[in-house]
Amino acid sequence: MGERKPPSLISPHAGYIYSGPVAAHSYLQLEDRVKPEVVVVLGPNHYGIGSPVSIYPEGEWITPLGSVKIDERLALRLAELSDIFTLDEVSHLREHSIEVQIPFLQYVLGDFKLLPICLLDQGLKTCLEVGRCLAEALKDYGNFLLVASTDLTHYEPDEVARGKDSLALERVRELDVEGLYQVIREKDISMCGYGAVAAVLEASRRLGAKRAEILKYATSGDVTGDRDAVVGYAAVKIELE
Repeated sequence: MGERKPPSLISPHAGYIYSGPVAAHSYLQLEDRVKPEVVVVLGPNHYGIGSPVSIYPEGEWITPLGSVKIDERLALRLAELSDIFTLDEVSHLREHSIEVQIPFLQYVLGDFKLLPICLLDQGLKTCLEVGRCLAEALKDYGNFLLVASTDLTHYEPDEVARGKDSLALERVRELDVEGLYQVIREKDISMCGYGAVAAVLEASRRLGAKRAEILKYATSGDVTGDRDAVVGYAAVKIELE
């Protein structure tokens, strides 16, 4: 590992054969960086189970690459900062958007502490509050990593998906949370983890970030050859000043 602090990341969460190569562009950014004390991964709640903003509270997560301990101290700190958070395992039981990020992190970082946050409520006010609290709580840590898990446009023709996603990613590049919500609404962009992205953008901005960099964009059509109904994926990094 190096001396520079880790950037915040945005990474997709589809099947590895579809979005894994894009996700790898995000996690490559962790090479030659200081190893984070904790990794906070935020993702959408696809199943509607559990609380509006759910923090996995304690214990460990296990993948084929081994176990990762939950950062219980950070979980409790966030719960102290705002009653918007619930310490809740139920929301995470079926959700895949966070867990598919873990093997990438294990491969690059080895041992680390994890804090999963699952967002059923992805409203603007909620996600700005999540971002504010993350920025405040993470000031107690020397080095940390924020990851937002999202896919972009779902099941539209490749050309349409690329056009819509470019509009959303332009707002991401500028750390423009309100603009992101506006373009998603106006252009009907089916980006599933927009709230996770919003929270990470807001936290990163409060922690000194100025802009985001789009590292890689692709669609499922690049893998399957089917351009009629694709899902969009992006890898993004946000340097913290």
